Amino acid sequence: MSEVKRGRGYVYSIQYHMVWCVKYRHKVLIGDIDTRLKEILHQIAEEHGFTILQVESDGDHVHLLIDCTPQHSIPNIIKALKGVSARLLFKEFPQLKEKLGGGNLWNPSYFVATVSEHTEAQIKQYIQNQKAR
Repeated sequence: MSEVKRGRGYVYSIQYHMVWCVKYRHKVLIGDIDTRLKEILHQIAEEHGFTILQVESDGDHVHLLIDCTPQHSIPNIIKALKGVSARLLFKEFPQLKEKLGGGNLWNPSYFVATVSEHTEAQIKQYIQNQKAR
């Protein structure tokens, strides 16, 4: 269970389950691309001051369990994760652009849900099982 943290004048525990898809649901998140994506996402999280508790992909979409502070907004987290990861993956794996017709890596939409202490373990298990499906 995630711990309750303290800020100046407030106490919080904020986790989000986030999911987004590759444009046109192309199954490009495999092998080295998948491995590198996860490294990049963790790096982005560290640079922006939030934590990825769990991450997994299933070829055409990504699931994350994020722990953050009240100062983090959902749109800013998503923008950082999707924008930077797309830019770096296109740079490191130019064949991705060809597979996607020169367009965007990510579909512009996303899913986000708040996570409670009662659902955190279930969501972690669900994310871990993405590859097995």
